[in-house]
Amino acid sequence: MPLEVETKDCTALSDGELAEMADSVTDGPAGFDIGLLSKQAEEWVLVTQVREAGKLQGFSFCTLERIGGTPCLLWGLASVRRNAKRDQVLKALTADQFRRAVLAFPDEDVLIGTRFIDPGAFAAFKGLEEVCPRPGHKPSGEERAWGRRLAKRFGAEGRIDDRSFVVTGDGAAPGVFDFAAAKPEDVEADVAAFFAPLDHARHDVLIAFGWGMAEDLAARYSS
Repeated sequence: MPLEVETKDCTALSDGELAEMADSVTDGPAGFDIGLLSKQAEEWVLVTQVREAGKLQGFSFCTLERIGGTPCLLWGLASVRRNAKRDQVLKALTADQFRRAVLAFPDEDVLIGTRFIDPGAFAAFKGLEEVCPRPGHKPSGEERAWGRRLAKRFGAEGRIDDRSFVVTGDGAAPGVFDFAAAKPEDVEADVAAFFAPLDHARHDVLIAFGWGMAEDLAARYSS
């Protein structure tokens, strides 16, 4: 059965849709609840929902904006159900938002940034360039600066280690991109190592970002 994808303004979200989102993430590792979801709906501009046969399979809050003049697609709280179709749902979710980035920033490279708590979530960055952090790479001064900019944008200014990109939590659940690989054992050990320092009880997160290059985004998502 085909997946149904819809992106709309957060202001158009109904209470019923928020409740449906909350039901889909109950008891999940990210600690999402209806209060946090409602707050995200107020803080972000767009929300993408993926359904199969009318049932919610995944969703993501996001915004398209410029930081210091640089085009950015920022992902807020997101979640994909842990089922056999999780990879297809993730692809549908991100593709619709990449398509909107092409429309908003034609002929420009776009930085995509978010927060992760699970190494499997790096699958959301498939096809992006210069992902940071990445195995075997020492972040440049500019990449470290981007880590600090994103931490500030996500309300965690001063709490990021700009070499490891780990943000120290404040005890409250943040709006992370919650996705887990179907086979965690297949995730690169060097990628999993980025998450070793995280204190999940404190709600630490890893800030990560990558670049969608203009020509590649246009070739894949302009139609």
